[in-house]
Amino acid sequence: MTYKAPVDEIVFTLNHEAGFNRLVQSGAYPDLSDDLVDAILDEAAKFADNVVAPLSWEGDQTGARLEADGVKVPENFKQAYAKYVESGWSTLAAPTDYGGQGLPLALSNAVTEMMNSNIGFQLCPMLSNGGMEALAAHASDAQKETYLSKIVSGEWSATMNLTEPHAGSDVGNIRAQATPQDDGSYLIRGTKIYITYGDHDMADNIVHLVLARTPGAPEGTKGISLFLVPKFLVNDDGSLGARNDVACIGLEEKLGIHASPTCVMAFGENDGAIGWLVGAENRGMACMFTMMNNARLHVGLQGVGVAERATQHALAYAVERKQGRAPGAGKDDNEAVAIINHPDVRRMLMSMRTMTEAARGICYENAVMADLAHTSGDAAAQAKYDLLTPISKAFSTDIANEVAALGVQVHGGMGFIEETGAAQHIRDARILTIYEGTNGIQAIDLVGRKLPLGNGEVVRAYMGEMRETAEMCRQSNHPVLTQVAGELGDAIDALETATDWLLERAKSNPMDTLAGATPYLRLFGLAAGGHYLAKGALAATQEEALDPAFVNRKLSSIRFFGANMLTACGGLAASVMAGNDVVDDIGLEALAG
Repeated sequence: MTYKAPVDEIVFTLNHEAGFNRLVQSGAYPDLSDDLVDAILDEAAKFADNVVAPLSWEGDQTGARLEADGVKVPENFKQAYAKYVESGWSTLAAPTDYGGQGLPLALSNAVTEMMNSNIGFQLCPMLSNGGMEALAAHASDAQKETYLSKIVSGEWSATMNLTEPHAGSDVGNIRAQATPQDDGSYLIRGTKIYITYGDHDMADNIVHLVLARTPGAPEGTKGISLFLVPKFLVNDDGSLGARNDVACIGLEEKLGIHASPTCVMAFGENDGAIGWLVGAENRGMACMFTMMNNARLHVGLQGVGVAERATQHALAYAVERKQGRAPGAGKDDNEAVAIINHPDVRRMLMSMRTMTEAARGICYENAVMADLAHTSGDAAAQAKYDLLTPISKAFSTDIANEVAALGVQVHGGMGFIEETGAAQHIRDARILTIYEGTNGIQAIDLVGRKLPLGNGEVVRAYMGEMRETAEMCRQSNHPVLTQVAGELGDAIDALETATDWLLERAKSNPMDTLAGATPYLRLFGLAAGGHYLAKGALAATQEEALDPAFVNRKLSSIRFFGANMLTACGGLAASVMAGNDVVDDIGLEALAG
């Protein structure tokens, strides 16, 4: 399976759609320059193209395995991870105090998209990055001193341990126990499931961040604390000591991401796993949300990475595969042509490309907002980051599944055959809508928490930005952009109507907002995606140095997206406003048969 990191597309999206220049102008990153950004992205592309991406198929076919002494990943994964650590890719956005380079998250995320050409591999650094952020924000100075530099370097990895057999998204029901000891440590006992890279042989140590309850803790989420539980205890001099009472007792057999070990973790089956409290007691969820929010944006980038690879894979096949006569060919012309000549195949390929580009724009500006909020304390940037996070996660992973499915369809019957590799994309993509908070939960978060921010003013401010883009397209007098201005304007109108309705119904009938949450998130994602594609096309027409072919590609993307995707927004608004009655009308007994 071929993959080539789309560096030109990534750079353009950063600069012209996501507003990366705001970070340069902020002064928060004094060493940041165009030359540095270009150098990092070029080297990352080489690493992704030559080291990471080629291992995806092998990882899928070989998978991880549980042996007597722990979990083993494919040998080439170990070698690739060693090169990843040696090259410093884990350090890009990490704090300089602990060996990081202190560069913007937005730049690091652009690199992450490339590495997500093999999400089975990239899941390990992703979880470590989240663990690093949680510890940097909430750990004690002593904990930071002991663990952070090793996690930042990639020598040690980190995990997130929430889910238990009886407690999935309902985290308040967890039963893992943490018993305080005289020396200030805790003994952790309990079982956690679905733990990504819960055990493996790529890093020297694994730092588990575990949610558990202390004796007498309040019920529900108010009684949950966060604990740091290493696989190997750490001596005073920083060297590794005895093995902790932590073990993987099973590996899940999964639909996809076979190379990534999904572990059943047992804590304290013998003497008790030794752990240390992170942050304040009973404040574990607040600490964990730091890690989860980071992970949600990164899962959105996984969606972009899978979609990009599936698109490239399908395009390469469509250029080579000959089937059927050319459209409009004479009756005596029986020569088969490449299937890319067939309008329906081109429609599928354009759907794949434009949805991928739309998701990239959303995720990239989300990261820029995170950087601005972090470096300047900008309340507006923080609010926009909060708003875009559930959209980045859910919309991007929804389209990853759609794009991967279209990739199989482009391949026809061969797409259903494993050897072509098209099926792997759809198998790998399927988990993305589920983990780190299902997309249904993201939709509920959007309408229940993010939409009411500032009594709806945060959303209205963002819609104002969208309208400015539509107006600039209208004023450009470019025939494509003028047409798009109307389509984008109609999409924003639909979003505004649905937004007003949800804000009103949240007060009078909250069940209506829950019933309309998922179509509202889709509506929001399409309108936002159109906004970024339109910004990109507008900028492309104004950049004289750009290759005319690239400009035409940007124009063709927004033209197709406007005619085929934005036109769905009116129908989605109607679905939002149908309310709970259409969901509840059939009744539970009838629904269950």
